[in-house]
Amino acid sequence: MVQHSTSPHELRTREFSSDADHQVLLFPTRPPAEVPTFLPVQSASRQVPRRRARAQISTRTIRDVTVLGVSGRLDDVVQDLDQAIQRALGEEPRGVVCDLSAALEGDEPVAVEVLATAGRHVRDWPGIPVGVACPDRQVREALIADRLGRHLIVAESLFSVMSAVLAAATLRVARLQLAPHPTAPRACRDFVTHTLHDLRLDPVVPFARLVVSEMVVSSSVHAGTDIDLSVVWNLDALRLTVRDHGPALGGQQDSGVDLEGRGLTVVAGLSRAFGVLPAANGGKALWAVLDAPRRLSTTSHHSAASQRQEALVPDDARVRTERQPARITERGPR
Repeated sequence: MVQHSTSPHELRTREFSSDADHQVLLFPTRPPAEVPTFLPVQSASRQVPRRRARAQISTRTIRDVTVLGVSGRLDDVVQDLDQAIQRALGEEPRGVVCDLSAALEGDEPVAVEVLATAGRHVRDWPGIPVGVACPDRQVREALIADRLGRHLIVAESLFSVMSAVLAAATLRVARLQLAPHPTAPRACRDFVTHTLHDLRLDPVVPFARLVVSEMVVSSSVHAGTDIDLSVVWNLDALRLTVRDHGPALGGQQDSGVDLEGRGLTVVAGLSRAFGVLPAANGGKALWAVLDAPRRLSTTSHHSAASQRQEALVPDDARVRTERQPARITERGPR
């Protein structure tokens, strides 16, 4: 069978001929010299879509305030941003600020709704403000109008949000460091008792002792590392936090609670909110918030305002104990 060569001119003629019912075009094995090997530039009507820049979250610290910067579209990282807020809260900073100054503007109602749910951290984790710096007026208005978003500090610039966070009252934080020892739960109960007695919150002592005991037992069993206990009171709410230094939460959800059986029942029944936060450098922080209104005696010479202000004054006094396994310190904000 002899195959005749066909010129490019004949191929184009056959292709557009109206007399041929069926055409078989032979593709040359090598492109002719006059055929360009690069793709022609497309017209403006059919432009190749540009690849969307990957959104990122950066973390920095300014005066003990954790600042989470967002670059790119908010809807790409809003879920990761909420996890970053939780990790920051687990470190108990002075405040957490989400900086959206570099975020791309766009119609992202769902992302804004998810961001507004970060207000639940302020509601359930009292004493640490969470702010959002956003130049987009529509986003700010949507956050403020949301039921949970109203708990957030929302402003146009990072400077304004930082000023509001730093203006918030500095809380007194009582801390206790413990080794993973069988006496750890008892040492925590005694520490909570003395701390609440100093705060004149004696009616809450029995409930706080039970809650902190269950959380310490859970951390001791699952982590087996040193334990950090913190006690904070603010606006009639008592926050108890037990942090371990075990491995990071692997397949667990950050919103899960590492308590089982009786421990979960006790903590859930006595707390108005509880949960677990992942720590930035591994480990987790079990927390519980109890209602703790301060009752004033009729013979007291202090007003309610002065007593609340006294609870906010940092205390650098060392707390001594005869139990050697526990290393107990009480200090103000870092």
